[in-house]
Amino acid sequence: MNSREKLIEVKNLKVVFGKGKNKFVAINDVSFDIYKGETFSLVGESGSGKTTIGRAIMRINEVSDGQILFHGKPINGRIPKVWDREITQKIQMIFQDPMASLNERAKVDYIISEGLANTKNYKNEADRQQKIRNALLNVGLLPEFASRFPHEFSGGQRQRIGIARALVMEPEFIIADEPISALDVSIRAQVLNLLSSLQEENNLTYLFIAHDLSIVRFISDRTAVIYKGNIVELAETEKLFSNPIHPYTRTLLSAVPEPNPYKERGKIVEIYDPTQHQYDTHPPSFMEVEKGHFVLANEEEIERYRTTKKMGVS
Repeated sequence: MNSREKLIEVKNLKVVFGKGKNKFVAINDVSFDIYKGETFSLVGESGSGKTTIGRAIMRINEVSDGQILFHGKPINGRIPKVWDREITQKIQMIFQDPMASLNERAKVDYIISEGLANTKNYKNEADRQQKIRNALLNVGLLPEFASRFPHEFSGGQRQRIGIARALVMEPEFIIADEPISALDVSIRAQVLNLLSSLQEENNLTYLFIAHDLSIVRFISDRTAVIYKGNIVELAETEKLFSNPIHPYTRTLLSAVPEPNPYKERGKIVEIYDPTQHQYDTHPPSFMEVEKGHFVLANEEEIERYRTTKKMGVS
């Protein structure tokens, strides 16, 4: 991994909402890198801060402290106008709800080309229409759909329009914020396969935000587990599934439904108790337990994890 190019670097990220008594720390001292060409997943329960991180990278949420780098250059805070315009093109987002993320009063033509118009990223009207046509074809939709309104489409088709809106900008990096959670089970696999094929064809890098661990295992190269604004574990996806170390990670994995009904009946779901950690006297830090496998723990816990070697879910 060290020899690969770092596309996104998140360093000591902190996001705070409100002030005084209403102050809420949504993200607290989070750091990770995303390498070019990979799919990096963020998983955790609702309210853990997954989407907040994605929106901070998109510059929708203001960063309270820390730094976000794209190609080694800062993208948070005050930046030059030329760099701002380039980031707007190169970093795109696919939103969670295909029903709410599209303008109901606008035709698909306008929805997809709005970013092109804002960045003036087309030569003439013929070029704009050709880019819309290509974007629709890339996501498996007919070019004539450009003249229709969002309410004329199914949920899966609307999400494809959202993907086309991101693709038409010719991005390098796409943040996919639970892109299939609002879709029927029958079409989730179609959208996942579409994202995978588009990644290969366009050399894309993904930040995939999800709470469904079975989907994360299917699509991602590396996975970070987040709990209440802190990343508690980060590793290559298969290593994380085969050898989960942090108790919260083991809790999430133990809750994944088992297709075999006999195994499902005999499965024991673990309950995470944050009071088990002695962090008042011995605060934790993000440490490497084995190569490429990081966990949030104090010195005593790290020693125990390294001694036991394997803390997997049975």
